[in-house]
Amino acid sequence: MKTVAIGGNSRSVGKTSLAARIISATQHLGWTAVKITQFGHGICSRNGEPCGCATSDPLCPYEITIEDGTIPSTDTARMLAAGAREVLWVRTALGNLESALAEMRQRLAGREHVLFESNSIVEHWRPNVYLSVLDCSLRDCKASALRLAGFADAFVLSGPDDRTLSWKDFDADWIDRKPVFSVTPPDYCTPELLDFARERLQ
Repeated sequence: MKTVAIGGNSRSVGKTSLAARIISATQHLGWTAVKITQFGHGICSRNGEPCGCATSDPLCPYEITIEDGTIPSTDTARMLAAGAREVLWVRTALGNLESALAEMRQRLAGREHVLFESNSIVEHWRPNVYLSVLDCSLRDCKASALRLAGFADAFVLSGPDDRTLSWKDFDADWIDRKPVFSVTPPDYCTPELLDFARERLQ
């Protein structure tokens, strides 16, 4: 199994757009995409409103659903529309991703190419390529992006190229030690970034 993980330092920095672009450009690989949402931080990753991502069963530590494309504006529907063969939405309580790993591995068994939209998956499932999308103009930063910056294979700058980062505990020198790709809307991707991902998958 070949895997790509796309994370980022905050919401709305282009993670899903980059994921959709990679899927669209390499549809022949037959992607299964997995979006991981850890609820409990108060904000829904789907719409930015007060969080409604909690599992339907409060006694269940996680929930995995299959995207059917009926609500086209969601992140998972966008990846399905980009050409993924299947898209899973994994929801767990904040810091409880490990509880879902066994079922995730079972569901993904036999898949040849899997794309995760998540930072935290990197702690449990080391991908062939991990792309960390950063918008340096946003002064809030996900703890997982800080913690896992050293594992990134490349950084994708989706905002101003400001290397004077002020995020607590972020070693800004990481950006100078790894490949950096500056991207812009709407697809948050470049031919060079696609080539980089392809090479890593080989």
